Order: sequence, then C-alpha cells, then structure tokens
Amino acid sequence: MRPKKAGVRTVSKVRAALFGAVAAAVVLSGCGAGEKLPPIPDGIPPGAGAPVPPIDLDAPGRSAGQLHGWAEEQSDALGIPAVALEAYGYAAAVLARSRPDCGIGWTTLAGIARVESKHGSHGGSRLNADGEVRPPIRGIPLDGSPGVARILDEKETATAGEPVYARAEGPFQFLPETWQRWGVDANGDGVADPDNIDDAALTAARYLCASGGVLTTPEGWQQALLTYNQSTAYMNKVRLHAAAYSVGRKA
Repeated sequence: MRPKKAGVRTVSKVRAALFGAVAAAVVLSGCGAGEKLPPIPDGIPPGAGAPVPPIDLDAPGRSAGQLHGWAEEQSDALGIPAVALEAYGYAAAVLARSRPDCGIGWTTLAGIARVESKHGSHGGSRLNADGEVRPPIRGIPLDGSPGVARILDEKETATAGEPVYARAEGPFQFLPETWQRWGVDANGDGVADPDNIDDAALTAARYLCASGGVLTTPEGWQQALLTYNQSTAYMNKVRLHAAAYSVGRKA
C-alpha cells in the first residue's frame, strides 16, 4: 500500500447484483476459441466473479489448495496463476464467514494483486506452488524524494541506529508497519509472511473490509480502495482488472 496524493472523483453507481449475474452467465456459457470476449462492465463495485465452491476453511495446512480445480478452470482465461487464484478465493471465503456484511469478492483482491505485482511476477519474481514469491518483491525506499512519501521503518531504524526508509513488501505491497498490525497466517505454517500470497491476500481482505465496511456498495468499495492507496488512478486500474475478471477475462 503505497501512499499517494490524489483527489477523489465521483464514479457511476452500478448494483453489485447486476455484475454477479453477468459473471454467472459467463461462467455457465463459457467462451470458446475464436469467440468474442464479453465487454468489461463499467461502474463500481466490480462483480464477484465465478462463485467460490464450499471448502473446509479450517483444514490443516494450506487450505486454499482445495480450490485448485476451481482455479485451474479459470487460470488461462484470466491470466492469473492457479496458486494466486486459490489464495484470492480462499481469502474471500474466509471473510464471507467472518465478515459476511463486508461482501468482498476475490475479483477485487485479484485486481489489487495485478496492479501491485502482476500476481507475484513483478521484476522477474516467481510465484511458487506453496504461495511463496521468490525473489521477494520490494518497493522503492519511501525517502521523501520528489513524488515519494517519507516513511521510516521504525523497527529497522532502531536496529541500525540511523534512518532506514520503509519499502512496500510482497505481492500486495504492504508497508512494514501495516503488516505488523494486520498480517495474518493463512497457509497454516505458523508465520505471517508478506511474501506469501496466501497470507498477503487474506491480510488484504481483512484490511479492506475494516477500511470500507460494506464493499458491495459503491461508497464502501471506493473508500476501501482509497484507504489502501490514496490514488484515484490506482483505484480505476484495480477496478478495470477486477471487472474484467468478473466476466471471465483479463483486461
């Protein structure tokens, strides 16, 4: 979550139910070779996309792996690695149980990860089968240079005895201070790791629901995204990718 300065512009209001219906129709009908891709819907919030099938959210180990078949079916059309889709679907399912009022869709998480790190592939990094991104993805030092916020990494600064500037971490680009407060273990290994896409996706989902409240409304979704990154341009990019995923395609 890289802080930026930008104004908030009014966006058109479109019911989430409409997008859900469009996404469901696409999933049922499919898009064969040579068929014209469905148009990307306008408005916010983006649609929920293909429904996440029921799984045992509390299964030992990497519970997200239960979504492998669901993810594999969509991976190529969406241009998202199956492992990443499993993480996004699992995070949305966990929040559907713990925060049913929030209504966050996996498409929103996928849109953020696409903009932040190309689903863990930015700069030549790779997403491994266990959800780890290697080498780790790090943002630029937030040192207050022109156009960049100045944010100290308090923990590293205390250790080094001199200023150490924060850098966003992992496929969802969390700031260290934010991760220390919100980071959660999603894959059952006992470690909350910003470089693991399972942990990062569930942490992002929790943060967004806390920030926006009800993400099935235009106001809630917009507030959540602008809390995550204070840039209207950023929000619009996320919306574009998420809306494309909602109808079974990439932007």
